[in-house]
Amino acid sequence: MANKTIDHAITARSLTAAASDPTHAGILSFMRRKYTKQLKGVDTVVWGIPFDAATSNRPGARFGPQAIRRASAIFDNDPQYPFERDLFADMATIDYGDCLLDYGNHTKTPATIEYEAAKILKSGAYLLTLGGDHFVTYPILKAHAALHGPLALVQFDAHQDTWPDEKGRIDHGSFVGRAVREGLIDAERSIQIGIRTHAPEDCGIRIIYGYEVEDMRAEEIADTIVRHVGSQPAYLTFDIDCLDPAYAPGTGTPVAGGPSSAKILSVLRKLGALHIAGSDVVEVAPAYDHADMTAIAGSTIAMYMLGLRAEWLAERRG
Repeated sequence: MANKTIDHAITARSLTAAASDPTHAGILSFMRRKYTKQLKGVDTVVWGIPFDAATSNRPGARFGPQAIRRASAIFDNDPQYPFERDLFADMATIDYGDCLLDYGNHTKTPATIEYEAAKILKSGAYLLTLGGDHFVTYPILKAHAALHGPLALVQFDAHQDTWPDEKGRIDHGSFVGRAVREGLIDAERSIQIGIRTHAPEDCGIRIIYGYEVEDMRAEEIADTIVRHVGSQPAYLTFDIDCLDPAYAPGTGTPVAGGPSSAKILSVLRKLGALHIAGSDVVEVAPAYDHADMTAIAGSTIAMYMLGLRAEWLAERRG
């Protein structure tokens, strides 16, 4: 027991220290990273946004960050598959906790999220966000675009989220169209993967529909994404309903006919050539989950995002 840790999320003395808490015990930060609001010397921030007031069907994604953190306990001190490395040995990573939102005044929500995201980004850290419904991506995109300019949106989703809306409306089905109109994303360099619904407009964004994902190999999908985005700074957003409900039932708007988690994880693994400026995993709603399968999928996707970031940093640091 001499080399074991417990409650590493609060007892860790280093942001790169390995945790060895029992998977069934200890404080559940994301992958046992230290809980702190201190951003000095931090490479990567994991942040939760427990918000689901923009959902159009089943609510519950406000519990998504908790569920994803809980599921991430399975990632113990071993090198993470398929990256063959301790992701945090050379990437100082913290769990920043959750965004504090006023549940009784949703009009303040977008500005609160944007302000907090901008503060994190100002430190120079990479931001991985755990949602929450998909509306939260809109204020996060505003914070990233203020830093990087228009981004290429790489969106894994069953829905286009380009429905028309009114100024000030809070809706998880319209944020992409609004982001295009406001110049937050470059539609010509943006791409959506796994779409299995139709919206009135595509806003000029490239779509790989669900049936195409079924017919394409993972390598083909990844190559299409990389070639389409090119060298543009990209924002990677993953709505868990991109996956078929057989693999992710715990979500607000499930759509049959989606890909498996194995296939999409294989696609993600091959996106290392992208300049990913930020990322999120959204729409995990654990009340509709079974045996934590959706939370496990969401936490694994988030881990892959960190793995890609760790490799990107390692390449640039030599």
